[in-house]
Amino acid sequence: MPGYFDHNATTPIAGVARRAWVEAEESYWHNPSGLYREAGESRRVLEDWREALADHLDVEDPERLVFTSGATEANNAIVGHFARNLGGVIVVSGIEHPSVEAPASLLEKNERLRRLPTDPLNGTVELGYLREWISKGEVGAVSLMAANNETGALQPWREAAALCREAGIPFHTDAAQWIGKLPVCGFHQAGFVTGSAHKFGGAKGVGFLVLPEEELGSPFHGLVGGPQEQGRRAGTENLPGVASMVAALLERGDATLTDWSERQARFRDDFEVRLEKEAGVKILAKGGDRLWNTSMFVLPEGKNVKWLARLSQRGYSVSTGSACSAGKENPSSVMMAMGLSFEEMGRVLRISGGGETGEEEWMGLAEAIIEVGKEIGA
Repeated sequence: MPGYFDHNATTPIAGVARRAWVEAEESYWHNPSGLYREAGESRRVLEDWREALADHLDVEDPERLVFTSGATEANNAIVGHFARNLGGVIVVSGIEHPSVEAPASLLEKNERLRRLPTDPLNGTVELGYLREWISKGEVGAVSLMAANNETGALQPWREAAALCREAGIPFHTDAAQWIGKLPVCGFHQAGFVTGSAHKFGGAKGVGFLVLPEEELGSPFHGLVGGPQEQGRRAGTENLPGVASMVAALLERGDATLTDWSERQARFRDDFEVRLEKEAGVKILAKGGDRLWNTSMFVLPEGKNVKWLARLSQRGYSVSTGSACSAGKENPSSVMMAMGLSFEEMGRVLRISGGGETGEEEWMGLAEAIIEVGKEIGA
């Protein structure tokens, strides 16, 4: 898909995922909760896919894996579970996805929410505060994303998970941007983990959450109103979606992801060097480790929506991040955590390529941005 640079928002469905979806829709459309033979066959393949996904995530017990409609549902379910069933404060970062930030913010009214600050140079959270709050016995649960959807900054989720594990504190990481871009390593020890199929070439409307071992006997209910997913998530399972999700993720093996990471990071870095030199942009979170496909920067002048429209006319699809029109009414929490002013927020673009994005596409986009800059500055 030439010119498409919004992979952090959604990805085109992979061929293997499309074929798996069609096969499941044609062959396994029966309700897996039914008692007749065809329903039993649907139930069998659903459990086969659960085992395959659990194995890929290095989760020993497949029962820990719950299928959902996506990471947004799963994140809401986990934060809600923390709020209802745990005491103490809930700790999140200031750069979480809205599906964590919004439900967590409801806890502010009774002072049960704390946010970890972010280093504006590298875009990562500072864990010193978490260590202090844990040592004082004030923390009930922690949620820290694995990789940021706007800046691409990789977060110290493994270290945070270890701190929580040692203290016996429930931990959740939103891995929607990590899984399918970087090798899976350590998620089996992260406690609660969430992911979304359409971020890595699967169908939209399906995702998963991983429960920690100790939660298997707990009253965790993401959605109520039915016995599906062992009572943890009511609603008829989306078998075609699950089939596509598993197929897409298994296709992205560690060797493929390592190759993408090395090659695409080089293209992205060359892209940024040229923009800094010829377009005068300011790269965000440049001082730390980032997703290999992501570049977020502040433009030198003009509203980002104006740049976006002109780039679209040239065949390039890019994003303004989570703030489609940055302003005081609905500012991006990520941009605020990065120390940007409201005026700067209105000049931000996010670029996110895919594993197959070519060097000529990256350089073509750079040339288009430089051209638009000359037009706007004329």
